[in-house]
Amino acid sequence: MSDNEIRKTLKSADTEEFLDIIFYRKLGYQVAKFSARHGIRPNTITIISIFWGVLAGHLYYYNHFWINLAGVFSLMIANTLDSTDGQLARMTNDKTRLGRILDGLAGNIWFISIYVHLALRLLNNGYDYWVLILGGLTGAFHIFQAAIADYYRNAHLYFVKGESGSEFHNSSQIKAEIEDLSWKKHFWYKLFMKSYLNYTREQELFTRNLQKLISVVKSKFPEGIPDNIREGFRRENKPLMPLTNILTFNTRAIALWIAVLINQPILYWVFEITVLNAILFYMVSRNESISKKYLNLIEQPTNTTLS
Repeated sequence: MSDNEIRKTLKSADTEEFLDIIFYRKLGYQVAKFSARHGIRPNTITIISIFWGVLAGHLYYYNHFWINLAGVFSLMIANTLDSTDGQLARMTNDKTRLGRILDGLAGNIWFISIYVHLALRLLNNGYDYWVLILGGLTGAFHIFQAAIADYYRNAHLYFVKGESGSEFHNSSQIKAEIEDLSWKKHFWYKLFMKSYLNYTREQELFTRNLQKLISVVKSKFPEGIPDNIREGFRRENKPLMPLTNILTFNTRAIALWIAVLINQPILYWVFEITVLNAILFYMVSRNESISKKYLNLIEQPTNTTLS
């Protein structure tokens, strides 16, 4: 197994996290090769990851170090499979819209299980019922943080690789596709697409300038993004990619594991509400500023220069 072989199954070095590259992607690559040899499809891997993630949540319910540690390994397996499905899709060119929807849904299901079981654990440990409200609020923040981070990474990939190298969609496109689907013939797919539409609308809520920028780029440069726009946006936006990784899995998982293993699970929710929300607000503000700059550059090229 060479690093070059693994790199071919990744989206872009810009959006990969160090821990993913040295650990999860290497494990995922081996599972992806095994799956490809045996005809196992990416969506099957995603569904299996859901079971491991839900199991992890259940194991965090108990005030028992070794059971909690088993939960740590269960969530690590779920995340390895989450790496596997994307690597397998790129390895076998088995990419589908349903696969992308399932991939995003899987992570949310893991953490719904985790948040519910943490809330029940806290209730059993003597906390009042307000922890249910706190858990629901924190879960909503989590979903929003992960959705925005995913949106920014796909927007970055759009500028790095173009439409073919990204999974960037807008709600108008998705809504139009849904209207062409029949409930009778495509019930489950249409249901998933409606879920994806809501997810995309969440992503678009605070990304106005980015949406305008991409719309203008598609309209003015149908043959491809000019190099000065592509490279300039990539250079300025790239420092935000580590922040998107913090808001998705590894950093939050490590914080979760520490809180659970020291028997202070509520500290994870405090971390979520304070640190991760602060990162989210900074990331949104910075990306909107960058997007506005390049929007002005395209619309008024003589008045704006790249720095």
